[in-house]
Amino acid sequence: MSHKSGLDALHRKIDLRLLPYLFLLYIVAYLDRVNVSFAAPGLRQDLGFSSSVFGLGAGMFFAGYVLCEVPSNLILRRMGARRWIARIMVSWGVAACLMALVREPWSFHALRFLLGVAEAGFLPGIIYYLTLWYAPARRARAVALFMAATPVAGMIGGPLSGLLLGLDGLHGLAGWQWMFLLEGLPAVLLGVSVLRLLPDGPADAPWLERRERDLLATELAVDPAVEPGAPEKLSRVLLSLGRDRRVWLLSGAYFALCVGMYGLVMWMPTLIGEVLGQAATPMRVGLLSSVPYLGGALGMVLVGRHSDSTRERRWHTAGPLFLGAAGFLLSLLPIFMPGGWLGGTGPWWSLGCFTLATVGLWGMLGPFWTIPTGFLTGAAAAGGVALVNSIGNAGGFVGPALVGFVRDATGSHVTGFVFIAVVMVLGGCCVLLATLPRRAG
Repeated sequence: MSHKSGLDALHRKIDLRLLPYLFLLYIVAYLDRVNVSFAAPGLRQDLGFSSSVFGLGAGMFFAGYVLCEVPSNLILRRMGARRWIARIMVSWGVAACLMALVREPWSFHALRFLLGVAEAGFLPGIIYYLTLWYAPARRARAVALFMAATPVAGMIGGPLSGLLLGLDGLHGLAGWQWMFLLEGLPAVLLGVSVLRLLPDGPADAPWLERRERDLLATELAVDPAVEPGAPEKLSRVLLSLGRDRRVWLLSGAYFALCVGMYGLVMWMPTLIGEVLGQAATPMRVGLLSSVPYLGGALGMVLVGRHSDSTRERRWHTAGPLFLGAAGFLLSLLPIFMPGGWLGGTGPWWSLGCFTLATVGLWGMLGPFWTIPTGFLTGAAAAGGVALVNSIGNAGGFVGPALVGFVRDATGSHVTGFVFIAVVMVLGGCCVLLATLPRRAG
């Protein structure tokens, strides 16, 4: 067997052992992050929460997440990925279950913030863990397969949340309480399983032979993306990042992505329920809410594959943002044309437009992350990606909170969606500016 075929066979083995399990972990993480969107009607009916209260609470997750992401990453490097990922999962599972105890706006906001604090570091932790197994030439594919869990979680989460909301009244608990409890518990159980099932690295994997460990170690030793770091280099790295306008432009683009993604995801079940009117049931809303996620999964695969085959990143990143903005704006047409033919389309026009938006939002993800790693190397690449991710995730707070405040102020989500669309267009322009060819000299 040749050296290359031996490595290929080894990575097929690693793929089968690691990626399905990590995929499952991220499904649970994303589900506990966004299942609050299905609880909105119950929180409004049972606790009297306004749109502003709900929108702020939905966004508070990202306040805790962004605030604690860097400290969590520093602790992860010291403790090791396996133990810290286990801690993250158990603590966020407990926080997700505690959401069933919400009674007042302050407790809703505090627990959502706590959930973000608990989950902070999970995604970077998994990506760091994958670097222990995959050399740069194989790493992008592994990360993409792992991150595809988010649209899959949306497809599963809608019907599952609808089913659990149907338990309303069982043993004196509301449907949304059952949903938080039963969807938070798997994170606790899986977190405990991480300690047993996830090896610290190739050297600790009982399912690898010694020959396979040596082969993998040889491949990982030749890693041009890893630059041995020294503490004294940190200030220089941060200074170089701060001076690079491309890093800030890409941070703005990712901020726009998160504003659109979570501004839609956190409000989509509510908006679908309002379109359905008296025909809305938790299960029907859950099933219909899964449709746009299917579009997101297809967009992620098709845009990423076409971008790889053509080796074009610029328009494969900016274009999906423009497409997503169009989806937001087109979804508003029935409001401006209530007597036209759109009035007879029921929820299908909204679903189609939301799907168009998710195709763009998730389609952008794959090509986007190839851009900063294309011009940053070594420590600057790690710092740049962390900076872009941290600034971008702040958009997850802005999107849901903005729509909530706008709904209370105007009685409609129109202004909020228009603002989101404008932000996404500006984000696409940031990508185009960041990827302009640099003049020689």
